[in-house]
Amino acid sequence: MKIRHRRAFFGIALALAAGLALAQDLRIVHFKGVVNDYSPSTVSGGTWEIRGPWSLDVQRTGTANFTADLTMETSDYGITDSTQVDPTNPATRSPHTHHISITNATVSYDTSVCPANSPATTGSGVVVTSTAITTGNGSPAAFEAKGASTLQVCITGGSTVEFSNMSLVYTGPATTHFGPQAIHGVVTQVSTK
Repeated sequence: MKIRHRRAFFGIALALAAGLALAQDLRIVHFKGVVNDYSPSTVSGGTWEIRGPWSLDVQRTGTANFTADLTMETSDYGITDSTQVDPTNPATRSPHTHHISITNATVSYDTSVCPANSPATTGSGVVVTSTAITTGNGSPAAFEAKGASTLQVCITGGSTVEFSNMSLVYTGPATTHFGPQAIHGVVTQVSTK
């Protein structure tokens, strides 16, 4: 009789452990950080400095919402072309803003599709890819008139900091302004519910 109770207890313990593991996989996770990068010189008006906060909320449903609030202005590279940037006049750097959002995007954990980092990131990560809505100074960005753009958001890390790096990669009309390369940022906060 005692053996049956032990087996029953062991079975219940395994079921509880499996349930807890599943519950952890279904947590709401909030990521926050900062973008701090440059566009290539080949984009119109570039090279642009790209700066601003971002956040990614992974829901229990396996979907995620992403937002970024970015400022952009011509970098010092533009000073080499005296017709583009006057270092004594900040207005010649064409400062402007972009608000970027993705809603209800499917979450993946296959970071093999993410841009490479140097040194390489290792371990687990989060990938979100979906159509992005991008504004320019509060109105639809000029490239939005040419069609929808897709944005890939990757969050990766290493053995000491599990989630340390974030990258954005546009495909579609937005590449004429941001470029087709990865735009890099840092993860500053991870919290769960």
